Amino acid sequence: MIFLGGPAAHGQSGDFFPDSTQFNDEIPSPGEFLGRAIGARHTRHARIVAYFRMLARRSDRISVTEIGKTNELKSMIFGVVTAPGNHANLDSLRRQHLRLTDPSTSAENLTDQPIVVQLGYGVHGDEPSSSEVAMLQAYHLVAGQSPAVQRYLKEGIFLIEPSLNPDGRDRHTQWVNVHRGSPPVADPLDREHNERWPSGRTNHYWFDLNRDWFPLAQVESRHRIDYYHQWRPNVVTDFHEMGTGSTYFFEPTEPVNSWNQLVPDRVYTELTSYFTENWAEALDRLRTPYFTGEVFDNSYPGYGSTYPNMQGGIGFVFEQASSRGHRQRSETRTVTFPYTIRNHLRNSLATVKTAVEKKEVFLRHQRKFFSEALSRAEDFPTDAYVFGHKQDTSRVRAFLDLLLQHEIDAYELDGTYSADGTTYKPGSAYVVPTQQPQYLMVRSMFEKTTSFPDSTFYDTSAWSAALSYGLPHAAVQDGPVPRGAQVSSVPKRRGLGDVPRPAVAYLLDWSDYQAAEALSVLHDHDLTVKTAYEPFEINTHSGTRKYPRGTVQVPVQPQTVAPDSLHRIVERAEQEAEINIQAAPTSLSREGVDLGSGDFEPLGVPAPLMLVGEGTSAYEAGEVWHLLDTRVGMPITKVDHSDFDRIDLPEYNTMVLVSGTYDFLEEEQIRALRRWVESDGTLITIRGATEWAVEEGLTNDPALADTSGSHMSPGTTGNETTGNETAGNETVRYDYATAEERSGAQRIGGSIYEVDLDRTHPLAFGLAQDRFPVYRNHDIFLPPTENPYSTVAQYTDEPRLSGYVSEENLQRIEGSGSLLVDQIGDGRIVLFVDNPNFRGMWYGTSRLFLNALFFGNTIDVPVAPGYE
Repeated sequence: MIFLGGPAAHGQSGDFFPDSTQFNDEIPSPGEFLGRAIGARHTRHARIVAYFRMLARRSDRISVTEIGKTNELKSMIFGVVTAPGNHANLDSLRRQHLRLTDPSTSAENLTDQPIVVQLGYGVHGDEPSSSEVAMLQAYHLVAGQSPAVQRYLKEGIFLIEPSLNPDGRDRHTQWVNVHRGSPPVADPLDREHNERWPSGRTNHYWFDLNRDWFPLAQVESRHRIDYYHQWRPNVVTDFHEMGTGSTYFFEPTEPVNSWNQLVPDRVYTELTSYFTENWAEALDRLRTPYFTGEVFDNSYPGYGSTYPNMQGGIGFVFEQASSRGHRQRSETRTVTFPYTIRNHLRNSLATVKTAVEKKEVFLRHQRKFFSEALSRAEDFPTDAYVFGHKQDTSRVRAFLDLLLQHEIDAYELDGTYSADGTTYKPGSAYVVPTQQPQYLMVRSMFEKTTSFPDSTFYDTSAWSAALSYGLPHAAVQDGPVPRGAQVSSVPKRRGLGDVPRPAVAYLLDWSDYQAAEALSVLHDHDLTVKTAYEPFEINTHSGTRKYPRGTVQVPVQPQTVAPDSLHRIVERAEQEAEINIQAAPTSLSREGVDLGSGDFEPLGVPAPLMLVGEGTSAYEAGEVWHLLDTRVGMPITKVDHSDFDRIDLPEYNTMVLVSGTYDFLEEEQIRALRRWVESDGTLITIRGATEWAVEEGLTNDPALADTSGSHMSPGTTGNETTGNETAGNETVRYDYATAEERSGAQRIGGSIYEVDLDRTHPLAFGLAQDRFPVYRNHDIFLPPTENPYSTVAQYTDEPRLSGYVSEENLQRIEGSGSLLVDQIGDGRIVLFVDNPNFRGMWYGTSRLFLNALFFGNTIDVPVAPGYE
């Protein structure tokens, strides 16, 4: 294979573009700007941004818009490319285009209206070829001299995002450039091709941004969605890389099974077909092998290639075999970095060509899509959804913010409404009608789905945000709901920073999600704080209030600071966490425990540590880090497991272990870990780490010891299987071709279930519902503990709420444990069977994790009579 773009070649047309391509000599090519050939090195994000800014200075075909900054303060930019005449009238064209998505406006003449195409590159930082393509694509449109390019510019507006993940890209770029050999080393064992943990795939917080278009947990996604809705493009590209031994993939994806059931079928058939032929032709000219109709997913609405399908556009995923460096050998061939760039570029060019040539088809589709949404909503049995939570308005506000980010219409609840045993009240509840242009997104946010055309899933089969936020909600089907004014922004909380005086104590209701951030502020000032193990009702300066278990008390005495200083700290905590703190003028409660009672347990300051590094899940570790950084404002020490022997364990009172093999821990290190727990440490394990802890015998409960080394749940035996079956003495045979389908049907790829919570347990403090949704994407099954006080969350007898699960696995889940705690000497181990922080969108169960962090060291597991 030719190594395209050698070190001395700065021009691009002979290497990457068709031979007949002509360019304006006054516009520097990417190679001329960088001083080296594209593909000879990986380009840092800042240099890519600089190239786009240079183009904008040199040409009236392009302008550069900065939409925000990443966590590492890198610029997120779009290059907006179109004809100079369109640039002069750009905002008017944008508003004209948006009218296509508003069914209440009259239809426009589509013949003269430009199509909007968003060309997105590099959401995974270690799939770097596409961001190099972004420069070449921009160069083609800005400097191209052909009549075809002139037509594209006149009839199209191209939003080029050169890197969707700047932080991850630079992490990967640094690795491969530092380890590049000269000449490049093709051996897959070379260090260049084996980037160390956590790799550049993810962003600063180790999140996969390609799954974040729906939950919007990351700042990059929030900036991107805000800009997306300013344009609502007709076509969106999403360029990726896959294993070196693979070839090239473009859409369509697997028929029917991978389709989102809410999206009109024509998106996956008719509209996609217009592009497929041109992509095939582009790669056939290069003799590049490819495949279609397999593997990849169009169902989950949170990908860059699927979110546009929910907005009247169409998104496309492309996958190119990766060089993962500059040159790498597989079993069948050698893949070079320039080769990967050229393949993606040719399909990027083909996408532009097809979009413009078929522009009226896509403009009409977008117009029809939103009109259809309203007519489909009329036939849908649910007229609206109502949601709210009187005790936790922070979670309500966070969910409302998510809806508004997705341009979903929401309204204030204008009167009391009751449904399914829950009463919703104005001020803490909202109404979301289904009769609106964002009908598909409304259903995606609220709907529970248990019926599927197929049993195999590329990613997840359930994504209801109303469930992930753990909020009470109801479908309105039997009459009107009192609906008030439309909400345009999340309402500000009133009375912050104005705590009344005098007081004997300040009270922080732990029911509110932001209470954890307020408590973290109080801890920062080394205050004495306590938590209530029993509920109470007391007079405050704001009136008589009932407080649940978990309420945080900040007594005025004893403290190490004067009352005036304490008051200022409390007001600061109010303002920073945006949560109201009440002042109590008396310690005497009207009902329940008084403020001086021993049922208020002192809270120590968490000193958490998390083991990270090769063999642990960067996703789960990032979710913990992101949660504490962005929602609590509390630091956590991240220690690579190779430095385990350097840890002074007594300096920390809490350790978090995320999923991982933990084979890297030696026997003496595991014994040291157990001794630390026995000395009043709190070990929090998540998912795979929970399985490991049980298998290593770190737990004491006999029920858990019985499952050590297996995935069995109560009632199963080692002889049961989901593979070959026997009927009498006759063995059942399966066709070889069905193996993947059958194994996929038994995989729990991602679904939502109901657990029963012991809300009197400190791990469930602040939660108002006994029945609570959890997310599950694993095949770890643990029984309830033998100690009846130790199972905090247990799957109900009919647990499935949404998503696919086989009948066999559903039976194993029923009644099994989800959150357990076991006493180990003077310490405890908190065992999360499920990941409470999944993708940063599980606000509901992340409360359980925060409780483990803040209250874990107060837990002494009671011993039931007859239990040893």
